[in-house]
Amino acid sequence: MMTPVAIVTAASSAALVILGLALILTVSRVVAGPTLPDRILALDMLTGIAIGFIAVIAVKTGFSLYIDIAISLGLVGFLATVAFARFVLSRGNSKPPASAAPEKAGAKRRHAGGKKR
Repeated sequence: MMTPVAIVTAASSAALVILGLALILTVSRVVAGPTLPDRILALDMLTGIAIGFIAVIAVKTGFSLYIDIAISLGLVGFLATVAFARFVLSRGNSKPPASAAPEKAGAKRRHAGGKKR
């Protein structure tokens, strides 16, 4: 029969291997992501994987301060994701708003529409 310490050691080692594989796959998505939103999503995933690493290390070592670090990393990662999302949204608004363009065109049509040729 396995002791609880042996089970935790084996599970934490397996979790670190799985997280390492996820890290490698996610870094490849950051490098090869075809669009900017794909890269932003991969960076958010890297934050989640880092939180997983910190949590597994906290369980493995028994040092509970790591949990506080993981929580703060989660908050910073969330704020970074929101900032990236705002950047992507503002990047697409380089043109004037679409609502202003039809009003000007409609005003020109009204003045020109009064005269028939």
